[in-house]
Amino acid sequence: MPIPRIRPYSFEADTGHADNVTSWRLEPRRAVLLVHDMQSHFVSMFDRTAEPVTPSEAPSEAPSEVPSAAHAGQLDVAIESIGRLARAARRGGVPVVYTAQPPAQRPVDRALLTDFWGPGPADRQATGIIPQLAPDEGDTVLTKWRYSAFYRSDLGARMAAEGRDQLVITGVYAHIGCLTTALVAFMEGIQVFFVADAMADFGRDDHVMAARYVARRCGQVAATEAVLPVLRGADPDQGAAAFESAALGSAGPGAAGDRVGERVAAGRR
Repeated sequence: MPIPRIRPYSFEADTGHADNVTSWRLEPRRAVLLVHDMQSHFVSMFDRTAEPVTPSEAPSEAPSEVPSAAHAGQLDVAIESIGRLARAARRGGVPVVYTAQPPAQRPVDRALLTDFWGPGPADRQATGIIPQLAPDEGDTVLTKWRYSAFYRSDLGARMAAEGRDQLVITGVYAHIGCLTTALVAFMEGIQVFFVADAMADFGRDDHVMAARYVARRCGQVAATEAVLPVLRGADPDQGAAAFESAALGSAGPGAAGDRVGERVAAGRR
Protein backbone atom coordinates (compact mmCIF):
# COMPACT_ATOMS: atom_id res chain seq x y z
CA MET A 1 0.00 0.00 0.00
CA PRO A 2 1.20 3.59 -0.51
CA ILE A 3 2.11 5.79 2.42
CA PRO A 4 -1.12 7.44 3.58
CA ARG A 5 -1.72 11.16 3.38
CA ILE A 6 -0.89 12.47 6.86
CA ARG A 7 -2.99 15.12 8.58
CA PRO A 8 -1.46 17.59 11.06
CA TYR A 9 -1.47 16.51 14.68
CA SER A 10 -0.02 17.69 17.97
CA PHE A 11 2.48 15.85 20.10
CA GLU A 12 3.46 16.79 23.65
CA ALA A 13 7.23 17.09 24.07
CA ASP A 14 7.25 15.09 27.30
CA THR A 15 5.39 12.08 25.89
CA GLY A 16 7.08 8.85 26.96
CA HIS A 17 9.33 10.48 29.54
CA ALA A 18 7.39 8.98 32.45
CA ASP A 19 7.89 5.54 30.87
CA ASN A 20 11.70 5.76 30.78
CA VAL A 21 13.35 2.80 32.49
CA THR A 22 16.89 4.12 32.13
CA SER A 23 18.57 7.27 33.41
CA TRP A 24 21.44 7.41 30.94
CA ARG A 25 23.52 10.54 30.67
CA LEU A 26 24.10 11.89 27.18
CA GLU A 27 27.79 12.68 26.61
CA PRO A 28 28.88 14.60 23.50
CA ARG A 29 32.15 12.69 23.15
CA ARG A 30 30.16 9.45 22.89
CA ALA A 31 27.28 10.72 20.73
CA VAL A 32 26.21 10.77 17.09
CA LEU A 33 23.15 12.70 15.86
CA LEU A 34 21.02 10.80 13.34
CA VAL A 35 18.66 12.67 11.00
CA HIS A 36 16.50 9.83 9.76
CA ASP A 37 14.90 9.88 6.28
CA MET A 38 14.05 13.60 6.10
CA GLN A 39 13.70 13.30 2.33
CA SER A 40 11.23 15.11 0.09
CA HIS A 41 9.49 11.80 -0.72
CA PHE A 42 8.59 11.13 2.92
CA VAL A 43 8.00 14.71 4.04
CA SER A 44 5.64 15.33 1.09
CA MET A 45 3.21 12.79 2.56
CA PHE A 46 2.24 15.31 5.24
CA ASP A 47 -0.76 17.47 4.35
CA ARG A 48 0.25 20.82 5.76
CA THR A 49 -2.98 22.54 4.70
CA ALA A 50 -5.52 20.23 6.40
CA GLU A 51 -7.31 20.89 9.66
CA PRO A 52 -5.58 19.28 12.65
CA VAL A 53 -6.81 15.90 13.83
CA THR A 54 -9.31 16.16 16.69
CA PRO A 55 -9.16 14.08 19.89
CA SER A 56 -12.12 11.94 18.80
CA GLU A 57 -10.25 11.02 15.64
CA ALA A 58 -6.95 10.31 17.42
CA PRO A 59 -7.48 8.84 20.88
CA SER A 60 -4.28 8.37 22.82
CA GLU A 61 -2.96 7.37 26.19
CA ALA A 62 -0.90 10.55 26.29
CA PRO A 63 -2.24 13.89 27.60
CA SER A 64 -4.84 15.27 25.17
CA GLU A 65 -3.95 18.85 24.41
CA VAL A 66 -5.89 19.86 21.30
CA PRO A 67 -4.11 21.81 18.53
CA SER A 68 -5.86 24.87 17.15
CA ALA A 69 -6.51 25.22 13.42
CA ALA A 70 -3.48 27.52 13.25
CA HIS A 71 -1.20 24.91 14.81
CA ALA A 72 1.75 24.18 12.54
CA GLY A 73 1.53 20.46 13.17
CA GLN A 74 4.15 18.05 14.47
CA LEU A 75 6.04 17.88 11.17
CA ASP A 76 6.91 21.57 11.34
CA VAL A 77 7.81 21.26 15.01
CA ALA A 78 10.10 18.35 14.13
CA ILE A 79 11.80 20.20 11.26
CA GLU A 80 12.55 23.18 13.47
CA SER A 81 13.80 20.94 16.30
CA ILE A 82 16.03 18.86 14.02
CA GLY A 83 17.56 21.99 12.55
CA ARG A 84 18.39 23.33 15.98
CA LEU A 85 19.86 19.99 17.09
CA ALA A 86 21.98 19.68 13.95
CA ARG A 87 23.39 23.19 14.34
CA ALA A 88 24.21 22.52 17.99
CA ALA A 89 25.87 19.21 17.15
CA ARG A 90 28.04 20.75 14.44
CA ARG A 91 29.16 23.54 16.76
CA GLY A 92 29.98 21.02 19.43
CA GLY A 93 31.84 18.57 17.21
CA VAL A 94 29.21 15.82 17.43
CA PRO A 95 28.95 13.95 14.09
CA VAL A 96 25.73 14.51 12.15
CA VAL A 97 24.60 11.54 10.05
CA TYR A 98 21.71 11.47 7.60
CA THR A 99 19.94 8.48 6.08
CA ALA A 100 18.39 8.65 2.62
CA GLN A 101 16.81 5.99 0.43
CA PRO A 102 18.16 5.94 -3.14
CA PRO A 103 15.94 6.54 -6.16
CA ALA A 104 14.67 3.87 -8.55
CA GLN A 105 15.69 0.92 -6.40
CA ARG A 106 16.15 -2.45 -8.09
CA PRO A 107 13.65 -5.14 -7.03
CA VAL A 108 16.48 -7.19 -5.53
CA ASP A 109 17.50 -4.23 -3.36
CA ARG A 110 14.01 -3.15 -2.35
CA ALA A 111 12.76 -6.70 -1.80
CA LEU A 112 9.83 -6.97 0.64
CA LEU A 113 9.51 -3.21 1.07
CA THR A 114 7.69 -3.24 -2.27
CA ASP A 115 4.97 -5.50 -0.87
CA PHE A 116 4.22 -2.98 1.86
CA TRP A 117 4.97 0.41 0.29
CA GLY A 118 5.28 0.00 -3.47
CA PRO A 119 8.36 0.85 -5.55
CA GLY A 120 9.59 3.74 -3.40
CA PRO A 121 10.96 7.15 -4.45
CA ALA A 122 11.36 7.46 -8.20
CA ASP A 123 14.02 10.11 -8.77
CA ARG A 124 16.76 12.16 -7.16
CA GLN A 125 14.46 15.10 -6.53
CA ALA A 126 12.25 12.88 -4.38
CA THR A 127 15.18 11.41 -2.48
CA GLY A 128 16.87 14.71 -1.64
CA ILE A 129 16.99 15.89 1.95
CA ILE A 130 14.51 18.75 2.38
CA PRO A 131 16.16 22.17 1.93
CA GLN A 132 15.49 23.27 5.51
CA LEU A 133 17.70 20.42 6.76
CA ALA A 134 20.23 20.11 3.96
CA PRO A 135 23.46 18.41 5.09
CA ASP A 136 26.31 20.74 5.87
CA GLU A 137 29.93 20.39 4.87
CA GLY A 138 31.38 17.52 6.89
CA ASP A 139 28.09 15.75 7.57
CA THR A 140 27.67 12.13 6.49
CA VAL A 141 24.87 10.78 4.29
CA LEU A 142 24.25 7.03 4.42
CA THR A 143 22.22 5.10 1.86
CA LYS A 144 19.13 3.60 3.49
CA TRP A 145 17.91 0.17 2.38
CA ARG A 146 15.53 -1.00 5.12
CA TYR A 147 13.78 0.35 8.19
CA SER A 148 17.01 0.19 10.21
CA ALA A 149 19.73 2.75 9.53
CA PHE A 150 22.26 0.01 10.34
CA TYR A 151 21.18 -2.36 7.56
CA ARG A 152 23.74 -2.48 4.71
CA SER A 153 25.45 0.65 6.02
CA ASP A 154 28.63 1.22 7.99
CA LEU A 155 26.97 3.31 10.69
CA GLY A 156 27.86 0.79 13.40
CA ALA A 157 31.44 0.51 12.19
CA ARG A 158 31.84 4.27 12.09
CA MET A 159 30.58 4.61 15.63
CA ALA A 160 32.78 1.80 16.92
CA ALA A 161 35.89 3.16 15.20
CA GLU A 162 35.41 6.53 16.87
CA GLY A 163 34.47 5.08 20.26
CA ARG A 164 30.93 6.45 20.11
CA ASP A 165 28.17 4.39 21.69
CA GLN A 166 25.25 6.83 21.97
CA LEU A 167 22.83 7.55 19.13
CA VAL A 168 20.52 10.57 19.20
CA ILE A 169 17.64 9.75 16.84
CA THR A 170 15.43 12.30 15.05
CA GLY A 171 13.36 12.24 11.86
CA VAL A 172 10.51 10.26 10.26
CA TYR A 173 8.66 8.03 10.73
CA ALA A 174 8.79 7.51 14.48
CA HIS A 175 7.04 4.11 14.58
CA ILE A 176 8.83 2.61 11.56
CA GLY A 177 12.45 3.48 10.80
CA CYS A 178 13.18 5.50 13.92
CA LEU A 179 11.84 2.75 16.18
CA THR A 180 13.55 -0.05 14.24
CA THR A 181 16.87 1.80 14.29
CA ALA A 182 16.50 2.24 18.04
CA LEU A 183 15.89 -1.50 18.50
CA VAL A 184 18.90 -2.48 16.40
CA ALA A 185 21.11 0.04 18.21
CA PHE A 186 20.01 -1.42 21.55
CA MET A 187 20.93 -4.92 20.34
CA GLU A 188 24.36 -3.61 19.31
CA GLY A 189 25.03 -2.13 22.74
CA ILE A 190 24.39 1.47 21.68
CA GLN A 191 22.47 3.76 24.03
CA VAL A 192 19.58 5.41 22.20
CA PHE A 193 18.32 8.90 22.96
CA PHE A 194 14.98 9.02 21.15
CA VAL A 195 14.17 12.71 20.68
CA ALA A 196 10.47 12.15 20.14
CA ASP A 197 9.52 15.81 19.73
CA ALA A 198 12.06 16.02 16.87
CA MET A 199 10.16 13.31 14.96
CA ALA A 200 6.90 13.02 13.03
CA ASP A 201 4.73 10.05 12.16
CA PHE A 202 1.55 8.85 10.44
CA GLY A 203 -0.41 10.27 13.36
CA ARG A 204 -0.41 10.89 17.07
CA ASP A 205 -1.26 7.31 18.08
CA ASP A 206 1.67 5.82 16.13
CA HIS A 207 3.99 8.51 17.46
CA VAL A 208 2.95 7.99 21.08
CA MET A 209 3.28 4.21 20.70
CA ALA A 210 6.83 4.55 19.36
CA ALA A 211 7.93 6.86 22.17
CA ARG A 212 6.46 4.70 24.91
CA TYR A 213 7.82 1.47 23.42
CA VAL A 214 11.35 2.84 23.18
CA ALA A 215 11.20 4.19 26.73
CA ARG A 216 10.09 0.82 28.09
CA ARG A 217 12.15 -1.55 25.95
CA CYS A 218 15.22 -0.22 24.15
CA GLY A 219 16.16 3.40 24.76
CA GLN A 220 15.56 6.65 26.55
CA VAL A 221 13.07 9.23 25.35
CA ALA A 222 14.38 12.78 25.48
CA ALA A 223 13.20 16.26 24.53
CA THR A 224 14.89 18.71 22.19
CA GLU A 225 15.27 21.34 24.90
CA ALA A 226 17.13 18.89 27.14
CA VAL A 227 19.43 17.59 24.40
CA LEU A 228 20.40 20.95 22.90
CA PRO A 229 22.65 22.24 25.73
CA VAL A 230 24.41 18.89 25.95
CA LEU A 231 25.30 18.89 22.27
CA ARG A 232 26.52 22.47 22.48
CA GLY A 233 28.89 21.53 25.29
CA ALA A 234 30.99 19.13 23.21
CA ASP A 235 34.65 19.66 22.41
CA PRO A 236 34.75 21.14 18.86
CA ASP A 237 38.07 19.40 18.18
CA GLN A 238 36.36 16.01 18.44
CA GLY A 239 33.65 14.58 16.29
CA ALA A 240 32.82 14.85 12.66
CA ALA A 241 36.27 14.80 11.05
CA ALA A 242 37.56 11.92 13.16
CA PHE A 243 34.28 10.06 12.75
CA GLU A 244 34.67 10.20 8.98
CA SER A 245 38.37 9.36 8.78
CA ALA A 246 38.16 6.43 11.17
CA ALA A 247 35.16 4.78 9.59
CA LEU A 248 35.77 3.46 6.13
CA GLY A 249 38.77 1.31 6.96
CA SER A 250 36.87 -0.57 9.66
CA ALA A 251 33.66 -1.34 7.77
CA GLY A 252 33.05 -4.64 6.05
CA PRO A 253 32.29 -4.62 2.33
CA GLY A 254 28.74 -3.74 1.37
CA ALA A 255 26.72 -5.06 -1.54
CA ALA A 256 27.88 -4.02 -4.98
CA GLY A 257 26.89 -0.46 -5.75
CA ASP A 258 26.16 0.50 -2.15
CA ARG A 259 27.01 4.05 -1.18
CA VAL A 260 27.84 3.14 2.40
CA GLY A 261 28.86 6.62 3.40
CA GLU A 262 29.23 9.97 1.74
CA ARG A 263 30.88 13.02 3.27
CA VAL A 264 29.16 16.18 2.14
CA ALA A 265 31.70 18.27 0.29
CA ALA A 266 32.07 22.04 0.30
CA GLY A 267 29.88 23.68 -2.30
CA ARG A 268 27.87 20.54 -2.97
CA ARG A 269 24.63 22.09 -1.70
